[in-house]
Parts: sequence; structure tokens; C-alpha cells
Amino acid sequence: MAKYHFDMITIGAGSGGVASSRRAGSYGARVAICEDWRVGGTCVMRGCVPKKFLVYAAEFADDFADAAGYGWHVPAPRFDWAKLIANKNKELDRLEGIYRNLLKNANVTLFEGRATIVDPHTIEVLGKRHTTANIMVATGARPILPSIPGIEHAITSNEALDLSAMPKQVVIAGGGYIACEFAGIFKGVGADVTIVIRGDKVLRGFDEDIRTTLTEEMTARGINIVSHTQIGAIKKARDAFRVVLGKGDDLMADKVLYAIGRAPYTKNIGLEEAGAKLKPNGAIMVDSWSRSSVPSIYAIGDVTDRLNLTPVAIAEGRAVAETLFNDNPIEMDHANVPSAVFSIPSVGTVGLTEHDARKQFGALDIYRARFRPMKNTLSGRGERTMMKLVVDRKTDRVLGCHMVGPDAPELIQGLAVAIKCGATKRQFDQTVGIHPTAGEEFVTMRDKVPEPKAEAAE
Repeated sequence: MAKYHFDMITIGAGSGGVASSRRAGSYGARVAICEDWRVGGTCVMRGCVPKKFLVYAAEFADDFADAAGYGWHVPAPRFDWAKLIANKNKELDRLEGIYRNLLKNANVTLFEGRATIVDPHTIEVLGKRHTTANIMVATGARPILPSIPGIEHAITSNEALDLSAMPKQVVIAGGGYIACEFAGIFKGVGADVTIVIRGDKVLRGFDEDIRTTLTEEMTARGINIVSHTQIGAIKKARDAFRVVLGKGDDLMADKVLYAIGRAPYTKNIGLEEAGAKLKPNGAIMVDSWSRSSVPSIYAIGDVTDRLNLTPVAIAEGRAVAETLFNDNPIEMDHANVPSAVFSIPSVGTVGLTEHDARKQFGALDIYRARFRPMKNTLSGRGERTMMKLVVDRKTDRVLGCHMVGPDAPELIQGLAVAIKCGATKRQFDQTVGIHPTAGEEFVTMRDKVPEPKAEAAE
């Protein structure tokens, strides 16, 4: 008789939890997964996937505008927000069905209810306890809301994806990737958009040239960026809201969207009672094998607050399954993971920022190009693309690739392979570009950016 009911029980049926459970089940492990919302989790149901559908919708505004420059006579377009949301929801229902079938086909038992950890080898769900050799926590993260007067009037990205009607005026608190993405969405479909940020530019933590370029391009698109301030209060004003800024100014809005960050979702799960150590922000502390301080409890994805990207959660989950159930020990490598911001224009990045590279490697060679995309020469739009290479002067190794412009995520995905393989600038130079494309610029940049004044003086 088996010692436990299951070999692994996963809490959270998002992308990471499903990937880990499926992989474990395919190796013959007895696996269960618990979910109290929808199978698919944040990414599929209220994150990456639905958000990108809305980004696609917003980008059509540029396509219609560009068409005239290429000889098309396009009638004044009309946008139907309700139809977009209905079509998006229909696709999400289809995807949830696929996820459920994937679990079923991998012989993974699905418990549709909230799970709590009773002890290192027991979980309780739907009023029943189940024992397991291993527990996998993949509960993700949730949006943060500050304690300010009137915060109950604000929405988060969760609600923004399901609004019944398109707002005409939107105020967005925050300058991170979620804030920038929704600013592009709402502006693209016709709303007036204001972003309120504490700093001087959006995307804190990204390469400085990305931050500068995107801030300039968003401003050029008519997005109002109010810097060096915060929202002090939100007041109801008839059918709208009055947003009171720290500077004492007021903004009016139909919707106030908070996108100031996300916090690991670990409250009331039973982790601390079971002995698992948490960081001050609630993230589960894990080692390089995604194992917590309790040997039988593992955690992956945003709930660990390591590198909060869906493909990373999937890779972490699969690594655990390989280690536990396929005699194939794998430690997740978090170095040189590419990422994107689906803003308008989009951002793609892999490797080190210039700032971090200087701290780690010292002397660098920086290559940067700014140009007007070929498509825009006939369309008449002034939007520009920025591409950048960060190179270690001593070894010639390319440490980082950064881009702002159309298709940036698609281009950076390919370059991520080169960065992962340790490609040098010489190898970039020896690569023949495809002409005419934007991507060829990455292999034709020859002129170094002048040294920063501070470094030149040393």
C-alpha cells in the first residue's frame, strides 16, 4: 500500500502549475492539482493572453492610419469594445477547455476548490484531506493596491480586461510594464490616457535607453505622463472620478487603474504553519531547485518572486518534475532570460542593462541605432525604433540586446539564443543581415557610442 495518496499535489492551476503537473503525470507520478478559480491561471485568463488580444486591437489604429500612405482609401473606422471583449472571452473559454484536457490526458486529478497546507505532506481541499509525498505551490501573485482615500473606486489589470464599456478618460497609476501596456491599449482604442509615476521615466529597472525611448514615444502618441508625483486620493464625482495628485492638482477620469506592482499570493495557505520560510513581501524562499525550507514543499513562478515571467514558471515547474520523477536533476537557469513589454511601441530585451553590465564588467562598448522604420516612410508616422548592443570590451562578448519598436519581442527572441550561447560582437558582425528588415540593424551596427563623461574622466 502506498504511503501517500499522491506523489505530488500542486496548488494553483496556472501555466507553471499545469506544466509541472502534466510533466510529472507523463512520467507516471500520481498527481493532483487544486484550483479555486479558472484552470489556466493569471497568464491565460487575466494576464498575458487576454492582454495581448487587446494590444492587437489597439494596434489596428496605426494600421488604418498607415493605409492611406500606401494608397488605400479606408472609411473612418468604428471600434466596438463589447465585441472585442466577447470574442476575447470566447477564446479564453476555448483555452481553458484545452488546459483541462491536457491535465486529464496526463492523468492529473483536478480538485476545483481552495487548497490549504495542513502539514508538509497533507493538503485540505473541499473539506477533505489528501496526503502527498511532495507539495508544489504555484499560486502566483495578485495586484497591489495602496491604502489611500477612495481606493475602493480603483480597478486593477484584472478588471481592466473585462470592462463592460470602453472608458473615455483613464488615469493609470504606475509606470511598469502593465501600466505601459494598458496605456497603449486604451490610447489605441480612442481613450484619453494619463500615467502618474513617481520617477521621471517609465519602466524602472530596464535599460536607460529603453526607458527614455518608450517615454518619448508614448508622449508623442498623446499619452500624458505626469512624473515625480503620486495619487493622494480618488473622489467620486457624479459619473466620473476626481483623482487628487500629491502636487495638489486634480485629474478627471472614467476609470482609475492601479498598476504599481504585484505581491506573491501566499496568505492563508498554511505555508508558515508548515514551516516554510517567507520573504518580507510574502514570497516563498526557495533554493536553486525550487525547494522551500521544508524539503517536501516546492514553489515556482511569481509566488517565489524570482523572475516573474510565465515561461520561467513553466521551465521551473518542468525542472522540478524532471528532478523528482524522471531521474533527470535540473536546476533552472535564470540567466539571460529574454522578456518583452507589449506596449505600443513594443519593447524586447535580453541580457544585462548597460548600468548592470558596467557594475559587473567595467569597460564596455555600446552600440546604438535610432531610425525611422521603413513602413513609416510612406505612412508619414514619426515613430522611431531604438536598438542597442551592450558589449564587454575585454572579451567582445555581447552582454545585452535591447530594442523599442515594432516586432521587438519577435526579434529579441531570436537574439536570446545568441546571447545564451555567448556570442561575440565579431560574430554578430560576421552574420549577414536580411535586407530590408529592421532586424539587420543588429548585425550591421559598427559605430560605438561615445564614452560616458564620468568614465572618460577616470
